Amino acid sequence: MAIAKRLIISGRVQGVGFRYFAQSTALAYKLKGWVRNLSDGTVELHVEGEESNYESFKQALRDGNRFVGVEHIHETESSEEGHRKFDIRY
Repeated sequence: MAIAKRLIISGRVQGVGFRYFAQSTALAYKLKGWVRNLSDGTVELHVEGEESNYESFKQALRDGNRFVGVEHIHETESSEEGHRKFDIRY
């Protein structure tokens, strides 16, 4: 089943390559959408794709890497925007 979600992620997520990590992870799970830094130090994502892939993606974000440290993921339903790839927004 296809889903669309908006995520706000807090923790050690700015200045550590998190947007690139999120993009490469999303592409690995065949998800589309975008990621951008917010002025309050959090990161916002819009994600579209299959629910099973999305759940695996979300877990991979939580697991992070040696630079990234996700403390909290706030998730809300969103409308599909019809993205063809996963972009980093500035």
